[in-house]
Amino acid sequence: MESAVSTSTQVPDEFDRNVPRICGVCGDKATGFHFNAMTCEGCKGFFRRSMKRKASFTCPFNGSCTITKDNRRHCQACRLKRCLDIGMMKEFILTDEEVQRKKELIQRRKDEEAQREAQKPRLSEEQRSIIDTLVDAHHKTYDDSYSDFSRFRPPVREGPVTRSASRAASLHSLSDASSDSFSHSPESGDRKMNLSSLLMMYQEQGLSSSPDSKEDEGTSLSMLPHLADLVSYSIQKVIGFAKTIPGFRELTAEDQIALLKSSAIEVIMLRSNQSFSLEDMSWSCGGPEFKYCVNDVTKAGHSLELLEPLVKFQVGLKKLNLHEEEHVLLMAICLLSPDRPGVQDHERVEALQDRISEVLQAYICAHHPGGRLLYAKMIQKLADLRSLNEEHSKQYRSLSFQPEHSMQLTPLVLEVFGGQVT
Repeated sequence: MESAVSTSTQVPDEFDRNVPRICGVCGDKATGFHFNAMTCEGCKGFFRRSMKRKASFTCPFNGSCTITKDNRRHCQACRLKRCLDIGMMKEFILTDEEVQRKKELIQRRKDEEAQREAQKPRLSEEQRSIIDTLVDAHHKTYDDSYSDFSRFRPPVREGPVTRSASRAASLHSLSDASSDSFSHSPESGDRKMNLSSLLMMYQEQGLSSSPDSKEDEGTSLSMLPHLADLVSYSIQKVIGFAKTIPGFRELTAEDQIALLKSSAIEVIMLRSNQSFSLEDMSWSCGGPEFKYCVNDVTKAGHSLELLEPLVKFQVGLKKLNLHEEEHVLLMAICLLSPDRPGVQDHERVEALQDRISEVLQAYICAHHPGGRLLYAKMIQKLADLRSLNEEHSKQYRSLSFQPEHSMQLTPLVLEVFGGQVT
């Protein structure tokens, strides 16, 4: 019985795989190069058997039979002669011992591959469930069509050019330049609701309504009303996302509020990376009117002390090429920071954060080849966010102390950022 182990030679480099493979002996469909010639399986086996038996054949005719697929069994002498004529060589035939060694080698390689596959890190069912829950929550609280942006007070880009605005224009010539991280997380709720009532609403029934559109004119910061609505909307999305993090609902209402108040702007900055473009350093949230550059945000009262490091952060985060799963896990880790001001049950919050951190590390090991240092880089991004949060709080306080500007903000924005401790 013929061995199933291939004893074929390698296909020459010059072989054109687009040319039909024809057996050089009988014209049947060839399966590759066997014993130095392109042949079918039948002629390969015939040549091997003939050489091993040292067979001697005699042609019953005149020794010049034409060998075809249909008559190749009729004259073994001419068939063998044809094999030799096209270059088949007995030296290429493996001995029984060589065939056995080759079989063992193939089996050993299969066993090693199976062992490597078995040793590959895998996510547990619980870890997979946590990831699926967070990804689903992100999809439900982040509308990448940005359709709700049209409900905000409209963006007004005309207005006095401030020193920050003129400096912002030059940012585009650098490798950092553009917009407000607020320009992101879609969906919304009544602006008259405060954080506590929003938490109760999500606790009982999930996501809801959208902000009332409200025209408010007469401010020198022309983009402030629009971006205030955008940030208010984004805060509601962060609340909706937070409520799905395993264990978050079991925290006390006071700790939930403390975590949300102090982390909201950081999570918004993380989420905004989804719309950030490295090509022009801007945040594109739908149509041209919802494309934000750094200059736009200076017209909402923020200076480049915040915006320059913010754009650098966005560039660095984008270049990590995070999977969506890694992105949502990082947002959850950011939100569950036990050292946030006002948090009472530090150990419980830390346990929740550690659980998500373990899931992130397991995911990177299993699904992000070459990501040995990725986890450390992601955690460094959280440290960068703390600095951005501190600068944002400082600039927000300066803005909110001016009545003509604070009146443009929504009640939710005033509550969330007004009570921050930095």
